[in-house]
Amino acid sequence: MNKPLAGVKVVEVSMWAMVPSAGAVLADMGAEVIKVEPPEGDPMRGLNIGGLSTTPDGLNIAWENYNRGKRSITLDLKVAGALDVLHRLLEKADVFLTSLLPAARRRMGISVEDVRARHPNIIYAIGSGTGRRGPDAEKGGFDNMTYWARGSVAASVTPPALAYPLRMPSSAFGDLTSGNSLAGGIAAALYQRAVTGEASVVETSLLANSMWSMQSSIVTATMHGLSEIPRLERIAIPNPLVNTYRTSDNRFVELCMLQGQRFWPGFCRAVGAEELATDPRFETAANRAVNIEACVAEIDRIFARHTLAEWRERLASQDGQWDVLQQAGELVNDAQVIANGYLQQVDHGDGRKLAMVSVPVQFNGETLAPRPAPDKGADSDAVLAALGYDEDQIIDLKVAGIVF
Repeated sequence: MNKPLAGVKVVEVSMWAMVPSAGAVLADMGAEVIKVEPPEGDPMRGLNIGGLSTTPDGLNIAWENYNRGKRSITLDLKVAGALDVLHRLLEKADVFLTSLLPAARRRMGISVEDVRARHPNIIYAIGSGTGRRGPDAEKGGFDNMTYWARGSVAASVTPPALAYPLRMPSSAFGDLTSGNSLAGGIAAALYQRAVTGEASVVETSLLANSMWSMQSSIVTATMHGLSEIPRLERIAIPNPLVNTYRTSDNRFVELCMLQGQRFWPGFCRAVGAEELATDPRFETAANRAVNIEACVAEIDRIFARHTLAEWRERLASQDGQWDVLQQAGELVNDAQVIANGYLQQVDHGDGRKLAMVSVPVQFNGETLAPRPAPDKGADSDAVLAALGYDEDQIIDLKVAGIVF
């Protein structure tokens, strides 16, 4: 199995989803990721989203998704002596990964300056809400409020007629994008250190990643002095072949034929409307743009004649790009998903299995295999023993309330 980060050691002090998801990516890539949890555990362990967060056999889906492949040690960093244990972990680590707020890191003695003073060669990686500078640098963030709302995503997708903005389409929607970005930054920092010997402080934020996703709209609106760019209704777009159409069985087909003039004749033949190709109103891209409402109405009527299954066959006979609007639960049966291993069954070894989405990058054609997330403190004794603590010392740490 391809493990491009085999041999890399990561110590993670984080919670919730954004930064833990970065750790999960690194773990899937082969890094040893040791998650340091407080005695009560990462609060993600107990999060219930809409009553659907736990499998019938007791697996917390969110916990498994964002903490797969890690080892867990419970360490109370508020107790005297705990910091010594953490520093012993960091002596053998390549990366320190954290989501704690600046004030908490200073209070615990694990700020950038604290850690780099003792471990100058370690890569210090931070995921935050809005970045290290500015009036909100000390505040936290969550993806629904920082990525989705503050970053302008919600405003851009919400129809003006709605009384309230649309909510995120999936939990941790912005966290996962931001976590991927942080994992990529860490990988780049590992390469930089290997080549130059310089260990970096790597940072990203929910706001930065939201703006990266929205950059086309942000740049366009800024250039034209607008609060947001105009949103064209589907009957007012310039190219009818970049649009969504409803089938007779109430499914939707998404067309994306950006070179409209190139694909128009073949599309008309495939949908059984060759007369539209030579209709003076629609014959050229310019004419279709002028008569867009009538053109979309014609195509609406055509798509309403057949089922999605029939449209799959018809559209496959022409060269333009198209696809089907799918629901989340349909992807398990998507032939491309199956062929590429984008969804994998993770076996917990006790009869419990969970389908998990693969890290969206492959090496040499291989999908990176996710592993189960750890139980709270499952690896405390083993991790401590690997650091040189003997059995009596481990017991002493537990008696002192440092390790659980």
